[in-house]
Amino acid sequence: MILGVVLLYVGAVLAVNGIWLIGQALAASRAARAAAARPAAGNPTTYGGGPSAAEAAAAGEELAGERVISVPRGEASPLFIRNREIAILNIFTGFIGVVGAAVLLAQGNSAGDLVSVRVAGFVLLFAFTYLWVAYNQFVNAGGRGLGWYSLFVAITAVPAGIYVLQAADGNTALIWLGIDWFAWALLWAMFWGLLTLELPIALITGVVALVEGVGTSWALGFAILEGKLSFLPARAAQAEWQPDGRCATGSPCWQSLARVARSARQPATVLRWPSRRDLARTRSRPSWSTSSAR
Repeated sequence: MILGVVLLYVGAVLAVNGIWLIGQALAASRAARAAAARPAAGNPTTYGGGPSAAEAAAAGEELAGERVISVPRGEASPLFIRNREIAILNIFTGFIGVVGAAVLLAQGNSAGDLVSVRVAGFVLLFAFTYLWVAYNQFVNAGGRGLGWYSLFVAITAVPAGIYVLQAADGNTALIWLGIDWFAWALLWAMFWGLLTLELPIALITGVVALVEGVGTSWALGFAILEGKLSFLPARAAQAEWQPDGRCATGSPCWQSLARVARSARQPATVLRWPSRRDLARTRSRPSWSTSSAR
């Protein structure tokens, strides 16, 4: 369930960051076209030698008695999201990832469960990515360092996907998650190309992030939280718990509790009065046996 919550918000943050990238790419493209067209258009003259309507609007002057403030076409698009606004979602999702990883680490460490510890490590890879993105958006820092970290995540995601698919054993949720790892490897590699190599792929990277956010994370997390899918085998998940929340007899949790109870149980010493048979046996013993015992 913890992983379902994390996946749900990872899907949301990937989708919204994809929209943010698309808006930034479209705004940059429109600004470049406007800058290229400005020298060719020249400075149009207006009647009376005053400034043109466009120049007055850009300067925030009064036209027809109303003050006009010009907004660039790129920023007027509904796809354009400012950096500090999108940073809030990145911080919140990174915080959820850190909390979820901490819970999994504590559970795995106490129970000696390597799988929980491994999942916590993978969750922290993505949680740190979102926190780093939020920091860059707040301070307008360069993204080359984040790009190299994205390459590290992309390389790590490939063997992680192979391991999950090998351990899936026909489980639909695990097969879905294994395929997701390869999709995330592609997306984080695109982040590396965009941020470190400065390739002109912002638009396509945003589209891929939007599609993967919905298809790889949000949909899987929603299905897990709704109980449609589970990372546990179906039979094990059904036989593990009773409807009242107690461990089913013979289930793994019941066996673990039984082992704990047996280890904590102390051998009891029973005191009783001697019976007539015990007294008869004592009286019937020969005297030499008592003396030799002394």
